[in-house]
Amino acid sequence: MTSNRRTFLKQASWIGAAAATAGFSAGFAPLARAATTVNYGGSAWLGHYAAYVAMKTDIFTKLGIDCRWQSFSTSSARMGAVMAGNIDIAGTGVVSALALMANGAKQFQLISTPNNFGKSEGLLVRSSVKSLADLKGKKIGVTYASSSHVLLLDVLRQANMDPARDVSIINLPANELLTAYRGHQIDAAAAWTPTFDRIKALPDTKLLLDDSSFSLYKPYQLTPGPDVLLVRTAFASAHPEVPKAFLQGIAQASDMMTQSPEKAAPILMTLTNLSEDEQLAILKQTQWYSHAQQKALFVGSGGKPGPFVDGVQKLSDMLVDLKQIDQSPKVADWINATYL
Repeated sequence: MTSNRRTFLKQASWIGAAAATAGFSAGFAPLARAATTVNYGGSAWLGHYAAYVAMKTDIFTKLGIDCRWQSFSTSSARMGAVMAGNIDIAGTGVVSALALMANGAKQFQLISTPNNFGKSEGLLVRSSVKSLADLKGKKIGVTYASSSHVLLLDVLRQANMDPARDVSIINLPANELLTAYRGHQIDAAAAWTPTFDRIKALPDTKLLLDDSSFSLYKPYQLTPGPDVLLVRTAFASAHPEVPKAFLQGIAQASDMMTQSPEKAAPILMTLTNLSEDEQLAILKQTQWYSHAQQKALFVGSGGKPGPFVDGVQKLSDMLVDLKQIDQSPKVADWINATYL
């Protein structure tokens, strides 16, 4: 979910029958062609759930895709693999993509956004904290160059607080935030799921704010680092039908997670190692975009860029103001909505 110079950088047998009935495959006819191998860059983050479900069921197979999963611990490592030509299609937080776009990288195109995770990320604090102002002089843990980092910087700015003087921001890997918070090494944590949910469940802890407090959330429904799917430009040129089929599979898996999360959860638990209750909670608190919704977000009326594209442009400009990237790219130049 989470590269530039500043380090921006879950089978279930039921699905065969389900996909053939009303629901998950409606409107998505399998393509009559030999299976094409797609090297996919993913992780246990929810932005990759749809790809994992489609791979672990027969969704991708019926669409002529042989998906080979490669896991990466960071978005920067995943994007590095895309740039090196080792990954064909990937999911990533848009921040890491923007950092490369700001440097002129043309090796990839943004082709969709699969979800809205605004309720799965936020700032967690001790119960005594009533507002951001109560965090003055406190230590806040966050993973630098992540969507949680952008959220923290933005809400501090909204509260007229200086992140360099009013608080101490501690850079911690996502998998270390829980231990640091539980051990009182930090007073608050900005995190995303599953760390977000695990910290929130601790005694004497509450959610101060989530992504709905982000400046661009209300006007654009945009989280601080929305998930995007991208394709390597050279791969798309060589296999122009594959990205389209891939997005059809993503949409079918998203429909399943929306309509039958209790059936998707056991599949995903092999990826995330979450309990069934934890997995179901994440599935239910996340908005999984349908194919039509993805298209509407990328393509506006009259063929103009859709609201998601406009929002990411605003986010890019904000990252410059927050001194996270040096310049703001023209986001529309990296958008390819034809596969939707």
